[in-house]
Amino acid sequence: MDGAMRVTVGVDGAGVAHVEMCREKAGNAIDLAMAQGLLDAARSCRRADVRAVLLTGQGRSFCVGGDLREFAGLSGERLAAHLTAVTDALHGALRVFAGLDAPLVAAVQGAVAGAGVGLAAAADLTIAASDATFTAAYTGIGYSPDAGVSWSLPRLVGPKRALDLLLTNRRVPSAEAARMGLVSRVVATDRLPEEAAHAATALARGATGALGATRRLVAGALSTGLDAHLDVEARHLAAAAVSAEGREGVDAFLAKRRPDWSGPRMDS
Repeated sequence: MDGAMRVTVGVDGAGVAHVEMCREKAGNAIDLAMAQGLLDAARSCRRADVRAVLLTGQGRSFCVGGDLREFAGLSGERLAAHLTAVTDALHGALRVFAGLDAPLVAAVQGAVAGAGVGLAAAADLTIAASDATFTAAYTGIGYSPDAGVSWSLPRLVGPKRALDLLLTNRRVPSAEAARMGLVSRVVATDRLPEEAAHAATALARGATGALGATRRLVAGALSTGLDAHLDVEARHLAAAAVSAEGREGVDAFLAKRRPDWSGPRMDS
């Protein structure tokens, strides 16, 4: 099965790209084809200039991590080369999603493990079903993390909690994941599709350029000193203010109406 069959992507009328992992029987485990499918989907979102991305996993689990059955069939240099190919594609997808102006929303349910945690952590909004559980899993099989997990977890939950999760591989229920900052909010399992779609659509109606600038500002905040970060903020704000989106936002505020950022992207 090729990547296009592992991962589907379609853009709705609101400009939301619906990206779905489609290995339900395997818990959406990430094999090479799945990783390549995610990269292809991310690139198609970039080409389509979408306004928001909604990432979901088919079936009972969002993503159980890497496909260990595929990995177990290889050894030595072949295994190392295969894992490099998987991570190159998966990390490429994460890089593309991170570089979009469009916010990334993840709707997660059931088992979220290994690289599944990385995908959930990479989202700007992570909406978890009440039945979701999170397990780092890597060191439990003698592996170290990928999918940005060792980068994102310390930033989301702090270094001590990150090490707790990464070294012990304890299973974290969705309510605790929300308290520690791993997920944005928790909803009833049967409400997850509706709540996630609503969140993505609301973001798609926003000022996409300003949302993209905000994503980049927050992403860079922990690696930039205050002095330099204030300069970057000032440059982004000035650019936003003179853009078509910025002008529409101010005009709408002064006219006491809702801003209209729908339709094609409003370029400055």
